Amino acid sequence: MISYNTTIVLLGASLLGASAGLVGSFAVLRRRSLMGDALAHAALPGLCIAFLIVGGRNLPAMQLGAFATGVAGVLIVAGLRRYTRIKEDAAIGIVLSVFFGLGIVLVRLIQNQTTTGSKAGLDSYIYGKTAGMIASDVYFIAGVSVVCLLTIALLFKEFRVVSFDPGFAHVQGLPTFALDTLLMALISLTVVIGLPAVGVVLVAALLILPAAAARFWTDRLGRMVLLASALGWLIGAVGAALSARYSGLPTGPVIVLVGAAVFLFSVLLAPRRGFVARALRRQSLRRRVADQQLLENLAPAVNRALDLPPLSPAQQRRALGQGWIEQAAGRLRLAAPGAQAAQQAARRNAAWRMLLRDYPDQIPGLFDLDFDEARQNLTPDLRAQLERRLLLAGAAP
Repeated sequence: MISYNTTIVLLGASLLGASAGLVGSFAVLRRRSLMGDALAHAALPGLCIAFLIVGGRNLPAMQLGAFATGVAGVLIVAGLRRYTRIKEDAAIGIVLSVFFGLGIVLVRLIQNQTTTGSKAGLDSYIYGKTAGMIASDVYFIAGVSVVCLLTIALLFKEFRVVSFDPGFAHVQGLPTFALDTLLMALISLTVVIGLPAVGVVLVAALLILPAAAARFWTDRLGRMVLLASALGWLIGAVGAALSARYSGLPTGPVIVLVGAAVFLFSVLLAPRRGFVARALRRQSLRRRVADQQLLENLAPAVNRALDLPPLSPAQQRRALGQGWIEQAAGRLRLAAPGAQAAQQAARRNAAWRMLLRDYPDQIPGLFDLDFDEARQNLTPDLRAQLERRLLLAGAAP
């Protein structure tokens, strides 16, 4: 039976993963993923400063301090990018390294204190540790998750436009700067609540991995956001469970490794964008092209008086296997199924040539389809016109 503490940890980690997947979807699409990493590293000094001010470990105060220095780091990155010649990646590297270095120094200073340093437990914020999570932490994570969910639900259309085409959003009068700032605020909140579980070093991975994995499974933003949130929930729960089962393993790296496994699975086996599916589609396309070329070579032999054209051994094996040619009187000849298939191939070729020559604006998006399938994607008027012209040319499909 699952203990109370384990239940608290699983709830907290899964809620954190769901929130990170939700917000991370827009961070990935808006290309703000590394900004989340800079924010996480910039949060460490805030944790330490809040600890020194309060005089002890007070989670709300420390998270408020982390949020403050994290936002300060983001503002410094924006300022360096806007008012200097430093590009964003270099600015992120500067803020990330300087703030993290300052945080490590402050952590060591606190640990050297004879009274409270040994009880600070600030190391857990570097690599993550969920064992000390209590019910109030889960309530706080749940509250932040609800805020993120409601904000994204209310401004979903606006975030969608800004994520895909900020220039168009600006022309339409949308407050792009305010929406960008709000998105960074949501990322900041997610990072802050993720620090105790995943740690400063790896919290950005929890933002990126669920969204990146979900991107391989769908082309629709709404589905991607929901799937990323579900994957984040799964990653957080499984990672926390493994960390609880094997107490010597740090929580943050375990959660990230689970996320990496989910991402790798998506990269390889997603039905549309996965490497395996793409390799199978390429193989299928090569086979279709080879069959089309073979049938076009056989087309002149539809008249039985004509001998077969020269075929390579591979083409002969393929044609015999498909029943397009047959042995008769010690020689190869075109079979009835082959004659029919060759005529259809000739008609398809004529149709594609006509589309390329006379209707080039209809071509995009049709090359991955057979002509019979592509014809269904044409307008009814254009389809009727194309079939009429092919009929007059003696090649009606």
